[in-house]
Amino acid sequence: MHYVPAVSADPTPPLVTRLLTPKRRAILLCAVVVAAFLAVAALAPLPYTKTTPGDTADALDSYDGHQVITITGAPVRQTSGSLRVTTISATGPAESISLLQAVEGWAEPKVAILPRDAVYPPSNPSAATQEMTQAQDSATVAALDYLHLSPEQVKVKVDLGQIGGPSGGQMLSLAIIDKLKGNGKGGDLTGGRNIAGTGTISDDGTIGEVGGVSLKTWGAVQAGATVFLLPRAECSDAEVNTPPGLRLIPVNTLADSLAALQSLDSGGPLPSC
Repeated sequence: MHYVPAVSADPTPPLVTRLLTPKRRAILLCAVVVAAFLAVAALAPLPYTKTTPGDTADALDSYDGHQVITITGAPVRQTSGSLRVTTISATGPAESISLLQAVEGWAEPKVAILPRDAVYPPSNPSAATQEMTQAQDSATVAALDYLHLSPEQVKVKVDLGQIGGPSGGQMLSLAIIDKLKGNGKGGDLTGGRNIAGTGTISDDGTIGEVGGVSLKTWGAVQAGATVFLLPRAECSDAEVNTPPGLRLIPVNTLADSLAALQSLDSGGPLPSC
Protein backbone atom coordinates (compact mmCIF):
# COMPACT_ATOMS: atom_id res chain seq x y z
CA MET A 1 0.00 0.00 0.00
CA HIS A 2 1.31 3.39 -0.94
CA TYR A 3 0.75 6.46 1.19
CA VAL A 4 0.58 9.92 -0.29
CA PRO A 5 1.97 12.36 2.24
CA ALA A 6 -0.38 15.17 3.18
CA VAL A 7 0.53 18.62 1.88
CA SER A 8 1.36 20.75 4.87
CA ALA A 9 0.43 24.47 4.98
CA ASP A 10 3.21 27.03 4.55
CA PRO A 11 3.70 28.50 8.02
CA THR A 12 4.98 31.76 6.50
CA PRO A 13 2.15 34.39 6.18
CA PRO A 14 1.61 36.15 2.82
CA LEU A 15 3.68 39.25 2.05
CA VAL A 16 0.69 41.60 2.32
CA THR A 17 -0.14 40.21 5.74
CA ARG A 18 3.43 40.65 6.89
CA LEU A 19 3.56 44.24 5.61
CA LEU A 20 0.21 45.29 7.08
CA THR A 21 0.99 45.07 10.74
CA PRO A 22 -1.73 46.27 13.15
CA LYS A 23 0.00 49.64 13.42
CA ARG A 24 0.28 50.03 9.64
CA ARG A 25 -3.33 48.96 9.15
CA ALA A 26 -4.41 51.66 11.61
CA ILE A 27 -2.36 54.30 9.77
CA LEU A 28 -3.81 53.18 6.42
CA LEU A 29 -7.34 53.36 7.80
CA CYS A 30 -6.71 56.89 9.09
CA ALA A 31 -5.29 57.92 5.72
CA VAL A 32 -8.37 56.60 3.94
CA VAL A 33 -10.66 58.48 6.33
CA VAL A 34 -8.66 61.72 5.93
CA ALA A 35 -8.65 61.35 2.13
CA ALA A 36 -12.41 60.85 2.13
CA PHE A 37 -12.86 63.90 4.38
CA LEU A 38 -10.69 66.05 2.14
CA ALA A 39 -12.59 64.87 -0.94
CA VAL A 40 -15.89 65.87 0.65
CA ALA A 41 -14.47 69.17 1.94
CA ALA A 42 -13.08 70.04 -1.51
CA LEU A 43 -16.57 69.81 -2.97
CA ALA A 44 -18.51 71.29 -0.05
CA PRO A 45 -20.02 74.76 -0.71
CA LEU A 46 -18.30 77.72 0.96
CA PRO A 47 -19.73 81.21 1.67
CA TYR A 48 -17.36 82.86 -0.79
CA THR A 49 -17.79 84.63 -4.12
CA LYS A 50 -15.60 84.28 -7.19
CA THR A 51 -14.92 87.62 -8.88
CA THR A 52 -13.32 88.25 -12.28
CA PRO A 53 -12.80 91.24 -14.61
CA GLY A 54 -16.16 92.46 -15.84
CA ASP A 55 -17.48 94.54 -18.72
CA THR A 56 -16.49 98.13 -19.35
CA ALA A 57 -18.98 100.80 -20.35
CA ASP A 58 -17.79 103.75 -22.42
CA ALA A 59 -19.46 106.72 -20.72
CA LEU A 60 -19.07 108.74 -23.94
CA ASP A 61 -21.01 106.18 -25.95
CA SER A 62 -23.70 103.56 -25.42
CA TYR A 63 -23.87 100.44 -23.27
CA ASP A 64 -26.33 97.58 -23.44
CA GLY A 65 -28.19 99.33 -26.24
CA HIS A 66 -28.65 102.67 -24.44
CA GLN A 67 -26.77 105.95 -24.49
CA VAL A 68 -24.89 106.12 -21.19
CA ILE A 69 -25.13 109.91 -20.75
CA THR A 70 -27.88 112.08 -22.20
CA ILE A 71 -27.69 115.85 -21.63
CA THR A 72 -30.40 118.42 -22.27
CA GLY A 73 -30.45 122.15 -21.68
CA ALA A 74 -26.97 122.85 -23.10
CA PRO A 75 -25.06 122.22 -26.36
CA VAL A 76 -23.38 118.81 -26.47
CA ARG A 77 -20.08 118.14 -28.26
CA GLN A 78 -19.14 115.30 -30.55
CA THR A 79 -16.38 113.40 -28.76
CA SER A 80 -13.67 110.92 -29.68
CA GLY A 81 -11.82 108.36 -27.60
CA SER A 82 -13.32 106.52 -24.63
CA LEU A 83 -13.85 107.10 -20.92
CA ARG A 84 -14.61 103.63 -19.60
CA VAL A 85 -16.40 102.70 -16.40
CA THR A 86 -14.85 99.41 -15.26
CA THR A 87 -16.60 96.62 -13.38
CA ILE A 88 -16.03 93.23 -11.85
CA SER A 89 -18.13 90.13 -12.47
CA ALA A 90 -19.15 87.95 -9.53
CA THR A 91 -20.98 84.71 -8.90
CA GLY A 92 -24.56 85.34 -7.77
CA PRO A 93 -25.59 86.01 -4.15
CA ALA A 94 -27.26 82.59 -3.92
CA GLU A 95 -24.31 80.72 -5.43
CA SER A 96 -21.49 79.06 -3.51
CA ILE A 97 -18.07 77.86 -4.56
CA SER A 98 -16.15 74.81 -3.39
CA LEU A 99 -12.80 74.68 -1.62
CA LEU A 100 -11.26 73.35 -4.80
CA GLN A 101 -12.63 76.28 -6.81
CA ALA A 102 -11.39 78.69 -4.13
CA VAL A 103 -7.86 77.26 -4.22
CA GLU A 104 -7.83 77.43 -8.02
CA GLY A 105 -9.05 81.04 -7.85
CA TRP A 106 -6.41 82.10 -5.33
CA ALA A 107 -3.74 80.83 -7.72
CA GLU A 108 -5.19 82.73 -10.73
CA PRO A 109 -4.10 86.40 -11.10
CA LYS A 110 -7.34 87.37 -12.86
CA VAL A 111 -9.58 85.95 -10.12
CA ALA A 112 -10.32 87.15 -6.58
CA ILE A 113 -12.09 85.03 -3.96
CA LEU A 114 -14.00 87.24 -1.52
CA PRO A 115 -16.41 86.58 1.36
CA ARG A 116 -19.94 86.60 -0.03
CA ASP A 117 -21.08 89.16 2.55
CA ALA A 118 -18.38 91.56 1.37
CA VAL A 119 -19.84 91.51 -2.14
CA TYR A 120 -23.52 91.13 -1.25
CA PRO A 121 -24.23 92.70 2.18
CA PRO A 122 -27.05 90.62 3.72
CA SER A 123 -28.53 93.67 5.46
CA ASN A 124 -29.22 95.52 2.21
CA PRO A 125 -29.33 93.37 -0.94
CA SER A 126 -30.34 96.36 -3.09
CA ALA A 127 -27.40 98.48 -1.92
CA ALA A 128 -25.56 98.27 -5.25
CA THR A 129 -28.48 99.86 -7.11
CA GLN A 130 -28.87 102.60 -4.52
CA GLU A 131 -25.13 103.31 -4.56
CA MET A 132 -25.10 103.63 -8.33
CA THR A 133 -28.01 106.08 -8.23
CA GLN A 134 -26.15 108.18 -5.65
CA ALA A 135 -22.95 107.96 -7.72
CA GLN A 136 -24.77 109.24 -10.81
CA ASP A 137 -26.23 112.16 -8.86
CA SER A 138 -22.86 113.06 -7.32
CA ALA A 139 -21.09 112.74 -10.66
CA THR A 140 -23.55 115.20 -12.18
CA VAL A 141 -23.26 117.68 -9.30
CA ALA A 142 -19.45 117.57 -9.33
CA ALA A 143 -19.23 118.00 -13.12
CA LEU A 144 -21.72 120.85 -13.36
CA ASP A 145 -20.15 122.59 -10.39
CA TYR A 146 -16.73 122.41 -12.07
CA LEU A 147 -18.23 123.92 -15.24
CA HIS A 148 -20.17 126.55 -13.23
CA LEU A 149 -23.44 125.35 -14.75
CA SER A 150 -26.78 125.26 -12.97
CA PRO A 151 -28.48 121.88 -12.51
CA GLU A 152 -31.75 123.77 -12.90
CA GLN A 153 -30.96 124.51 -16.57
CA VAL A 154 -28.75 121.52 -17.51
CA LYS A 155 -30.25 118.05 -17.01
CA VAL A 156 -28.14 114.89 -17.11
CA LYS A 157 -29.53 111.38 -17.43
CA VAL A 158 -27.25 108.38 -16.84
CA ASP A 159 -28.12 104.85 -17.95
CA LEU A 160 -25.65 102.08 -17.16
CA GLY A 161 -28.12 99.23 -17.38
CA GLN A 162 -27.54 96.57 -14.72
CA ILE A 163 -24.18 97.95 -13.58
CA GLY A 164 -24.38 98.70 -9.85
CA GLY A 165 -22.20 100.18 -7.15
CA PRO A 166 -20.64 103.61 -6.68
CA SER A 167 -17.30 103.09 -8.42
CA GLY A 168 -18.26 104.62 -11.78
CA GLY A 169 -18.54 108.15 -10.36
CA GLN A 170 -15.17 109.53 -11.48
CA MET A 171 -15.51 108.39 -15.10
CA LEU A 172 -19.10 109.63 -15.35
CA SER A 173 -18.07 113.11 -14.18
CA LEU A 174 -15.25 113.24 -16.73
CA ALA A 175 -17.61 112.15 -19.50
CA ILE A 176 -20.16 114.84 -18.61
CA ILE A 177 -17.43 117.48 -18.72
CA ASP A 178 -16.07 116.14 -22.01
CA LYS A 179 -19.50 116.21 -23.62
CA LEU A 180 -20.16 119.78 -22.49
CA LYS A 181 -16.76 121.46 -22.66
CA GLY A 182 -14.05 119.02 -23.74
CA ASN A 183 -10.57 120.16 -22.75
CA GLY A 184 -11.65 123.82 -22.92
CA LYS A 185 -9.54 124.40 -26.03
CA GLY A 186 -11.78 122.82 -28.64
CA GLY A 187 -10.40 119.30 -28.15
CA ASP A 188 -11.38 116.18 -26.25
CA LEU A 189 -10.39 115.33 -22.68
CA THR A 190 -9.24 111.93 -23.92
CA GLY A 191 -7.07 113.24 -26.74
CA GLY A 192 -8.64 110.41 -28.73
CA ARG A 193 -7.27 107.79 -26.32
CA ASN A 194 -9.02 104.77 -24.84
CA ILE A 195 -9.00 105.65 -21.12
CA ALA A 196 -10.50 103.61 -18.29
CA GLY A 197 -10.75 104.15 -14.58
CA THR A 198 -12.56 103.70 -11.32
CA GLY A 199 -13.31 105.63 -8.16
CA THR A 200 -16.28 107.03 -6.30
CA ILE A 201 -16.96 110.75 -6.41
CA SER A 202 -18.56 113.09 -3.91
CA ASP A 203 -20.47 116.27 -4.68
CA ASP A 204 -17.32 118.32 -4.05
CA GLY A 205 -15.25 116.25 -6.51
CA THR A 206 -13.32 114.09 -4.05
CA ILE A 207 -12.33 110.72 -5.57
CA GLY A 208 -12.86 107.82 -3.16
CA GLU A 209 -11.60 104.26 -2.83
CA VAL A 210 -13.35 101.29 -4.41
CA GLY A 211 -12.85 97.53 -4.49
CA GLY A 212 -11.53 95.15 -7.11
CA VAL A 213 -8.99 97.51 -8.69
CA SER A 214 -6.58 94.70 -9.56
CA LEU A 215 -9.36 92.99 -11.55
CA LYS A 216 -10.69 96.18 -13.15
CA THR A 217 -7.28 96.94 -14.65
CA TRP A 218 -7.42 93.63 -16.53
CA GLY A 219 -10.94 94.41 -17.73
CA ALA A 220 -9.67 97.78 -18.97
CA VAL A 221 -6.87 96.18 -20.98
CA GLN A 222 -9.25 93.64 -22.44
CA ALA A 223 -11.31 96.59 -23.72
CA GLY A 224 -8.22 98.16 -25.31
CA ALA A 225 -7.50 100.86 -22.71
CA THR A 226 -3.91 102.07 -22.25
CA VAL A 227 -4.48 104.51 -19.36
CA PHE A 228 -6.17 103.83 -16.03
CA LEU A 229 -7.29 106.53 -13.56
CA LEU A 230 -7.64 105.33 -9.97
CA PRO A 231 -7.84 106.66 -6.40
CA ARG A 232 -4.31 107.28 -5.13
CA ALA A 233 -5.03 105.26 -1.97
CA GLU A 234 -5.39 102.12 -4.10
CA CYS A 235 -2.04 102.27 -5.88
CA SER A 236 -0.62 99.39 -3.85
CA ASP A 237 -3.53 97.10 -4.82
CA ALA A 238 -3.31 98.02 -8.50
CA GLU A 239 0.47 97.57 -8.66
CA VAL A 240 0.30 93.99 -7.41
CA ASN A 241 -1.20 92.77 -10.65
CA THR A 242 -0.87 95.54 -13.26
CA PRO A 243 -1.36 94.28 -16.82
CA PRO A 244 1.51 95.00 -19.23
CA GLY A 245 1.04 98.17 -21.27
CA LEU A 246 -1.38 99.89 -18.87
CA ARG A 247 -0.37 103.25 -17.37
CA LEU A 248 -1.69 103.88 -13.88
CA ILE A 249 -2.52 107.50 -12.99
CA PRO A 250 -3.49 108.07 -9.34
CA VAL A 251 -5.72 111.01 -8.37
CA ASN A 252 -7.42 112.43 -5.30
CA THR A 253 -9.93 114.84 -6.83
CA LEU A 254 -11.77 115.55 -10.06
CA ALA A 255 -9.43 118.51 -10.59
CA ASP A 256 -6.49 116.08 -10.36
CA SER A 257 -8.08 113.86 -13.02
CA LEU A 258 -8.64 116.77 -15.40
CA ALA A 259 -5.09 118.08 -14.88
CA ALA A 260 -3.68 114.60 -15.53
CA LEU A 261 -5.62 114.25 -18.79
CA GLN A 262 -4.37 117.65 -19.93
CA SER A 263 -0.77 116.67 -19.12
CA LEU A 264 -1.25 113.36 -20.90
CA ASP A 265 -2.31 115.24 -24.01
CA SER A 266 0.45 117.86 -23.83
CA GLY A 267 3.27 115.54 -22.81
CA GLY A 268 3.66 117.15 -19.38
CA PRO A 269 4.59 115.39 -16.11
CA LEU A 270 2.10 112.87 -14.79
CA PRO A 271 1.53 111.41 -11.32
CA SER A 272 2.35 107.73 -10.93
CA CYS A 273 1.91 104.97 -8.36
